[in-house]
Amino acid sequence: MSATEIEIWGRPLEKMTTKDLKEIALQVPEISGVHGMRKEQLVEALRKSKGIELPKVKKGAATLGALKKRIRAAKTRRAEALEAKDRKAAAIFRRRVSRLKKLSRRAAG
Repeated sequence: MSATEIEIWGRPLEKMTTKDLKEIALQVPEISGVHGMRKEQLVEALRKSKGIELPKVKKGAATLGALKKRIRAAKTRRAEALEAKDRKAAAIFRRRVSRLKKLSRRAAG
């Protein structure tokens, strides 16, 4: 979303329905195949036609290697908690491992 979009179309493209986006795209001669496009494709085509570029969003330092390293560390901390019979800490680290694994699957895919 950018201020330029609001100036041109009156509201952000992401907030518009696919039907509205198709109506707008049909009026732009550079865009062809409007009826076969999905919403994301329509938004991208409209931005491209008007020369609107969104600033790149920085992703966190969630590389796969870093995530796996954090998973290994959480697993060892959980094992230590289990040895010390600290069930509460073990449960916390089990959930942390689960969340990190979920993040690693997203980063890998």
